[in-house]
Amino acid sequence: MALLGTVVRMLRTRSRVTSEAIAVDDLLRAVADPSVGGVGLFVGLVRDHDQAGPGATVRWLEYSAHPSAEEAMERIIAEVAESYDAVVAAAEHRVGRLGVGETAVVVAVGAAHRDSALEACRTLIDRIKTEVPIWKRQAFDDGVTSWVGL
Repeated sequence: MALLGTVVRMLRTRSRVTSEAIAVDDLLRAVADPSVGGVGLFVGLVRDHDQAGPGATVRWLEYSAHPSAEEAMERIIAEVAESYDAVVAAAEHRVGRLGVGETAVVVAVGAAHRDSALEACRTLIDRIKTEVPIWKRQAFDDGVTSWVGL
């Protein structure tokens, strides 16, 4: 029995939790595909302040991840990509100590159209931040440290 008019879409995904610096260009290359007409990209950086903090300047963040973090991220990437009809999606999150200005997380989604790519990118970063077991501790210039999101 032949299925006429059926389009089989192959979704490519990539996820990584790493102590190495994230190369944004590598993630952009990972979502390059002839069927992609738009790419949504989010780059999360360590900033020098936290509005919920003690008012002091942030010196560094330290990210820790559960061993299941990468698997959880891969599952979320696949779910979001499927929901928004994305062709390719990739995300990487740093662990370890990061200074102000360093890249902490990068999410890239490629889809046929920009609306799908941008909406999927936003949903993906929101879900990674709330569902992937990665925690951060921040240190301020006054010596105070605090865990965020526990």
